[in-house]
Amino acid sequence: MGSAGVAGWIAQIAFVVLVIVGWDDLGVKGRVTFVALWVAGWQGLPYVSYGELFFTPFVAILDIALVFVVFKGDVTLH
Repeated sequence: MGSAGVAGWIAQIAFVVLVIVGWDDLGVKGRVTFVALWVAGWQGLPYVSYGELFFTPFVAILDIALVFVVFKGDVTLH
C-alpha cells in the first residue's frame, strides 16, 4: 500500500469521525446528506472514466465541508 492508499484510509476514517463528532450539529438532514453524497461517490464514480481515482479526493472534499459545518468554520492552529 502506497501513500495514496494511506491517504484514502485517513480520509475515510476522518469522514466517519467527523460524522460522529458532529452528530448533533448536523441534524438528521445533514447526516443523511453527507452519507448520501459519500454513497453516491462510492457507487457512482467507478462508472466515470478514471472515476475510482477521484474517490479519495471526493471524500477529502466532504471532510473539509464537514469540518466547516461541525466546527463552525476552519480549525485554528496555534
